[in-house]
Amino acid sequence: MIPAFLKYQKIPLLFGLLLSLFYLSFAYDLDRGDFTKLILLYTACFLISYKLIEIGKSNFLLLGGIAIGLRLLFLPAIPNLSQDFYRFIWDGRMLLQGFNPYLTTPESFMIAQEYDIVHQSRTLVQGMGALNASNYTNYPPINQFLFGIAAFLSGKSITTSVVVLRVIIILADIGILIYGRKLLQKLKLPEYQVFWYVLNPFIIIEMTGNLHFESVMLFFLVMALYLLLCRRWIWSSIFFAFSISVKLIPLMLLPLAFQFLLSDRSSVFRYGQLLHRPQLIIKRIPRLIAFYGLTLGVVVVSFFPFLEGQFYDNFGASVALWFQKFEFNASIYYIIRWIGFQTIGWNIIADVGKILPLIVTGIILVISFFRKNSDALAMISAMLLSISVYFLLSTTVHPWYIATPLLLGIFTRYRFPMLWSLMVFLSYSAYGNDGFKEHFGLIALEYLVVIGLAIYEMSYPKRRPIF
Repeated sequence: MIPAFLKYQKIPLLFGLLLSLFYLSFAYDLDRGDFTKLILLYTACFLISYKLIEIGKSNFLLLGGIAIGLRLLFLPAIPNLSQDFYRFIWDGRMLLQGFNPYLTTPESFMIAQEYDIVHQSRTLVQGMGALNASNYTNYPPINQFLFGIAAFLSGKSITTSVVVLRVIIILADIGILIYGRKLLQKLKLPEYQVFWYVLNPFIIIEMTGNLHFESVMLFFLVMALYLLLCRRWIWSSIFFAFSISVKLIPLMLLPLAFQFLLSDRSSVFRYGQLLHRPQLIIKRIPRLIAFYGLTLGVVVVSFFPFLEGQFYDNFGASVALWFQKFEFNASIYYIIRWIGFQTIGWNIIADVGKILPLIVTGIILVISFFRKNSDALAMISAMLLSISVYFLLSTTVHPWYIATPLLLGIFTRYRFPMLWSLMVFLSYSAYGNDGFKEHFGLIALEYLVVIGLAIYEMSYPKRRPIF
């Protein structure tokens, strides 16, 4: 049996072996400053993964096994493209010691020379960098809880903490594999499309490799969407809340479920009917109240253990930093900033950073209430469109942020998020051996290609997906 299996699956297995070698090099023999090696390795992994899915899409178990096996290669590796995990470990150890991680900054303890606040405090602060150490944590409660689990299970070892955090993320990706498949079945889409996420080197490197918790957030989001399609409103709202309590991003997707919540199995709701048949919405007000009320209620309750002292000011200031202070891999914002320099003479991020979120909110509300989103495919497409607009208008777009549009994209006919997951790695060109410096030509290339494909796909909605 084994020789026969090898005979018929030798090409997918060969691709899996090649990917293993490339990922081992990525995990254990790559410096972030070596952009040439980084982009070549990543492009090779992307192209091989694409072909692997193409030729192996009929063998779900084989592709699933390869996806899990590739993740396990990273298990003891220290992330080499991101320093954020040091802050995760710090927050988890603070929580384990009984401290509220939202009330203090790591830097404040170093200034006070309280080096014994957590084990290896100086190593962690040095690892996370001055920018991270000088600001309050912005990771919501479920994230903090997971950091605390890692601290509890790992003792005083940074490497063991990394392993525990990585196992949590791998389990989340397995959950996405299982329930992403179920969601595709509900939508009557090909099951193998889940591998555009699970086998995507972007996800393997950024989530498993660099320990970003978007995977956990997205697992809860997939569960919420699956349960929503099953008309299990209460459980869907709870998982939606869990997703928000890992990362705040899904909060902006809540209004986009409004029309779907007004629909039922027998008749599809049409928004225009509200003008003539308001009883449609009156009849289902209890459902809307239950869904949105429970979702927001669970989110608020998850914050209860941390509501003390200067929590509101600290957490609000931390979130605001991403709009009014930080700049990285932006698109439309960089054009606005350039106009500001030409007309006013200085960086206008403090003002623009307050206006752009309001514009995004307005666009999302328009999409929620004036675009037809009453069936499942339209609702998820609206979520993809909204999150994409948000990132196009953001001042900071780190590579791992693209995980959300990538996942939503596999449940639609749009493939521009998958191309984005390839092109976004051009942003790592900013981390050279000579220090941080963004290359705006590469950023322009990234967004021109991605926006170009998005416009093409939206202009010709009846054509087959490009890949």
